[in-house]
Amino acid sequence: MSSETDETGPVDYLVVEFPGNRMTGEGLPLLVDLVDRGIIRILDLVFVRKDRDGTVAGVELAELTGDGHDGLAVFEGVSSGLVGRDDIDEVGAVLEPGSSAGIVVYENTWAGPFAAALRRSGGRIVAGGRIPLQEVLASLDAAEAAARS
Repeated sequence: MSSETDETGPVDYLVVEFPGNRMTGEGLPLLVDLVDRGIIRILDLVFVRKDRDGTVAGVELAELTGDGHDGLAVFEGVSSGLVGRDDIDEVGAVLEPGSSAGIVVYENTWAGPFAAALRRSGGRIVAGGRIPLQEVLASLDAAEAAARS
């Protein structure tokens, strides 16, 4: 393993739908901050649009930067090749007509040294996942209610 891959953290992805193509850009400075602080590294950032007639198309970042999303220019050219046409089509299939989505693939760089230490000691990840926020909140509410009784 090269030293670069030895320190690689877990890689995740998110797909965020923007109903009615309403991307405000409010989250963009927070994404840039995560990158600047070395918490994550963006591997892919792709936007998808589904027209009212159901046509699905990838959207170049350059097309969006002229729409008041100039902060996206910092991610221009970011592409690991992990997101392909089949991924765009899959995202398009779940989008409502007249909506758009962002697909972001990112490395959790904060976890790189931890992951490297686990690999050096012979550990291997055998499962992973994400708990939906609604389930977390419901569990916390139930625990709080139980503590009050």
